[in-house]
Amino acid sequence: MKYEAVIGLEVHVELKTKSKMFCSCTADYFGKEPNTHTCPVCLGLPGALPVPNRTAIEWCIMIGLALNCEIPLYSKFDRKNYFYPDLAKGYQISQYDEPFCKKGSIELSNGKKIGLTRVHMEEDTGKLLHETIGDEKVTLIDFNRSGVPLVEIVTEPHFKSSEDVVEYLKKLQQIVRYLGVSNADMERGDMRLEPNISLRPVGSSDLPKYKVEIKNINSFKFVSKAIEYELNRQEEILEKGETPAQETRGFVEASNSTVSQRTKEEASDYRYFPDPDIPPFRWTADYIEELKKQIPELPHVKVARFKKDYSLNDYDSEILTRDNALSSYFEKSVEIGSKKGILPKQIANALINKAVDPENVSPEELVEQITVSNQTTSLSDDDLNRIINNVLKQNKKAVEDYKKGKENAIMFLVGQVMRQFPEKIDADKVKASLLAKIK
Repeated sequence: MKYEAVIGLEVHVELKTKSKMFCSCTADYFGKEPNTHTCPVCLGLPGALPVPNRTAIEWCIMIGLALNCEIPLYSKFDRKNYFYPDLAKGYQISQYDEPFCKKGSIELSNGKKIGLTRVHMEEDTGKLLHETIGDEKVTLIDFNRSGVPLVEIVTEPHFKSSEDVVEYLKKLQQIVRYLGVSNADMERGDMRLEPNISLRPVGSSDLPKYKVEIKNINSFKFVSKAIEYELNRQEEILEKGETPAQETRGFVEASNSTVSQRTKEEASDYRYFPDPDIPPFRWTADYIEELKKQIPELPHVKVARFKKDYSLNDYDSEILTRDNALSSYFEKSVEIGSKKGILPKQIANALINKAVDPENVSPEELVEQITVSNQTTSLSDDDLNRIINNVLKQNKKAVEDYKKGKENAIMFLVGQVMRQFPEKIDADKVKASLLAKIK
């Protein structure tokens, strides 16, 4: 292969605060009538001044701490100027050179560390709706989303495959949900994915002279398909001796392809400067420590604890900790089950095999179900021997198969014996009795 991928990611996460980033409008805009959750501040009317949302800023810093970031003790907001119609005031309040969080990392399952450049705070934009009214194509704007707190998480260009990208995104979504700061529901637009994709010759350490950004992807499947398509498209261009254009493209779900939207802007195009309406922020080390104490047990820590405390394997631990609510349900069930001799592995099996619905069955009810299923009918040796003898006579081929080394034949015989009893009996006792007679 002549080329290798160079991929970085920008991920936008909407925070689930009660109010917007710089005003008192409710941030619960989804599904509401267009332009009903607005005020002079988020509409950028003259004389309206922004007031930062403290909770949103603290949550942004907590995300940074959970992602192993450095937290500078000085930070500020900047104005990012552009003239798209989705922000009424003609600029976005964002952060440029002094973000709240810098230099973090997430470790993948293969041991590779993905570096994070920054985690910064900004306001979301309005939503553009492209419609046809009569015979005229128009663009309508819903400003309900404008001003909702938005955290942008930017990685270094450390990805070389779409598989690593998807694993990183799943881990990031899981961490944000564990923190309780966002639903990270991509179908609702709570979490939006934007890969930056380039190719370079294999063996080169230089960054390519171009990069292509794919905007606003809303699923792990689509981000994988967009990356694969884009890598193939760029390789074809490079093979012709040309250089792919530095541009922003969109993903077309119907064809699993990308399409050009506009020439990609540079930082200088946005003419950043400190927002004169919002004073800079100066934190103390003690304040950052207080925020750190509010961070709950994170997924990778919980996985290690489940393996150690409950003697679970990697697979079981990973499944049970994907969702914080499920992990809490499991631990509550283990606590109750320990008083009745129920092992953590039995509870894990019930949950992983979906033998029970945690939303409709309480931990107490789950433990009771397992207790009942574990109860076996007392069985006399005479009754068991009589039935085993009959089964062995009727299934001579299975006996011979087992003697020839077919281990699964013994489980067939166990099943034949257990079918003779209307109540549940001890399978281990049946198996031991069969083996004693066959040998």
